[in-house]
Amino acid sequence: MKPNILIIDDDPQIRSVLRIALRQAGMEPSEAGDGAEGLAKARSGRFDLIVLDIGLPEMDGLEVCRNLRATDNTPILFLTARDDEIDRVLGFELGGDDYVTKPFSPRELVARIKAIMKRSGGGAVAEATKASLQTGNLEIDPTRHLCLVDGASVALTAREMGILAHLMARPDQVTPRPALTDAVYGAHIHVSDRTVDSHLRNLRAKLADAGCADAIETVHGVGIRMGACRST
Repeated sequence: MKPNILIIDDDPQIRSVLRIALRQAGMEPSEAGDGAEGLAKARSGRFDLIVLDIGLPEMDGLEVCRNLRATDNTPILFLTARDDEIDRVLGFELGGDDYVTKPFSPRELVARIKAIMKRSGGGAVAEATKASLQTGNLEIDPTRHLCLVDGASVALTAREMGILAHLMARPDQVTPRPALTDAVYGAHIHVSDRTVDSHLRNLRAKLADAGCADAIETVHGVGIRMGACRST
């Protein structure tokens, strides 16, 4: 079955370029020209990933993401017209999985989409962890994109699940930040430390709210490792 990709962008030229590139890559694109239309389509259909422009009429992309994340964990790749770190970091804090800055290479964007779907669908990060993993009161099943704390579901983005799966598969190891970034994003994709920090901060907050406040530990000067995940 072809992956279904929703493109939400107000520029017809960009939608056309993406439509052609996605079809050439064996994916099935759908389109929306503004934020309100995009949110309605995202809620009405089953999509494998959403390409979401930040600068949209009617409702901007950050607001669309905020609304979607209340009920939906479909991976989101942001498009931004500015190389503005504030926009990118805010997008990640709202639950975005990746971003591409305009103007962009269609080939790079398709590669990013494939990488996100591979992570969220049990790809490289979860390849060695096909069965569920458990640490304390925390359990995940990467292949089903399922995270449970004391049996209660915790909604994670694809990147957050990728980070958690990588750490839980190596419970006694400290993973240096560069190695964690490569495992989750791929070795050829550059992301800033602030981007990784945003994902880690969101992940810690979600797990803490669910009753697992010590799930992820920072070993200063070394890297990141799993904590005991005891109930609070």
